Amino acid sequence: MALKIRLARGGAKKRPFYRIVVADSRRPRDGRYIEKIGTFNPLLAKDSDQRVSLNAERAQYWLSQGAKPTDRVARLLDALGLIKRAPRHNPIKAKPKAKAQERLAALDEAAGKTGAEEPAAEA
Repeated sequence: MALKIRLARGGAKKRPFYRIVVADSRRPRDGRYIEKIGTFNPLLAKDSDQRVSLNAERAQYWLSQGAKPTDRVARLLDALGLIKRAPRHNPIKAKPKAKAQERLAALDEAAGKTGAEEPAAEA
């Protein structure tokens, strides 16, 4: 059985509240889970003590049993010092796409033409 430590959403519309649960990866996000090990309230301030409450002992146990945390849960566990998460960096994703590059090239070309004419007028 592939175990995941993930967030299960609760709360009202536009008022999210999450349970941090250990669940089988084949189960639905908000479906049946094995154990609830904490809560996460993203609406609270980042420095609030009640934003994340977690049973660290149980989280460590499930990690030792092979449970894989999702990216968001890994961030929370890293902030609490339970695991070490390598930062992600994808510079290719930040580059403009093809159409935007074409527009930028057209703007540069237009600016180059107008820029070439201005110094000639000054001389």
